[in-house]
Amino acid sequence: MDWKLELVVVPVSDVDRAKGFYLEQTGFRLDVDHRAGDFRVVQLSPPGSACAIALMHNLDRAGTLSGLHLVVRDIDAARAELVDRGAKPSEVFHFEEGGVQTPGPDPDRRDYGSFLSFSDPDGNEWLVQEVGWAGAAA
Repeated sequence: MDWKLELVVVPVSDVDRAKGFYLEQTGFRLDVDHRAGDFRVVQLSPPGSACAIALMHNLDRAGTLSGLHLVVRDIDAARAELVDRGAKPSEVFHFEEGGVQTPGPDPDRRDYGSFLSFSDPDGNEWLVQEVGWAGAAA
């Protein structure tokens, strides 16, 4: 049996502000923006992802998500795109033995070894990992 993660709910204080951030500053695509009375569903997907996020207005939980992971082939290109879009990502970093966070990409460019992070306007935290580095020797 296949089990596929399809949707992650992201609690936000202002759905329109969050929608703008994810569309304009991260390049996510809009899948759904539907209203029915007081009920609203805004669903967006990262480029190339089969899993989407749904923005949920929830003042009590807004900004409490952390550890949301995105995977990219080239962490430097991903960072440059986020900077160009105004998302304010961290510098690229990796972890040395013992879990010490160290500036710069993984020296061997191992899969899952180089990271950056960014947060949405509410403080929900995302981690971007490099897998299959595009600059690796053939």
